[in-house]
Amino acid sequence: MKQATQEPVKVDTVAPVVKGKKGKKDAAQTEEKVEVVAQYGPQVKANDNTFGVVHILATWNDTFIHVTDLTGRETLVRVTGGMKVKSDREESSPYAAMQAARDVYDKLKALKINCLHVKLRARGGVDTRQPGPGAQAALRALARLGMKIGRIEDVTPIPTDSTRRPGGRRGRRL
Repeated sequence: MKQATQEPVKVDTVAPVVKGKKGKKDAAQTEEKVEVVAQYGPQVKANDNTFGVVHILATWNDTFIHVTDLTGRETLVRVTGGMKVKSDREESSPYAAMQAARDVYDKLKALKINCLHVKLRARGGVDTRQPGPGAQAALRALARLGMKIGRIEDVTPIPTDSTRRPGGRRGRRL
């Protein structure tokens, strides 16, 4: 398993042109242009599996898809459902999550990452422990687009003992 790193971008270089007599030009006087293609991501072969970690936070108001390297320190891609739709009420929809997953796939393909470990998370704590509607749609979209899925882990924070949950003794009355 290789970690994704980013190389510095190289710029085109042009040799200096010496002004002089008209006529034949020496090799030193000709203009040379060297093109270097900027390459991001790890140096891998065609069939190697390069892993990243996708953190999916699915709440009832939005869906976040955040891809990091294996250590979790380097962010590779971060897209939300709210970046893909206009309406506030559709930010957490499965459609918005699928569109966000498509953007993530395109960027990861450029970085040569083809395998993902999934960490799925709901709001948790004193809030709901169930993931929102965009969680499954985002995961299915990544798998259908061709990403290999390694491990799927639920990392929703569940308190062992915490502050009092809102609603009071008799619950929320409608």
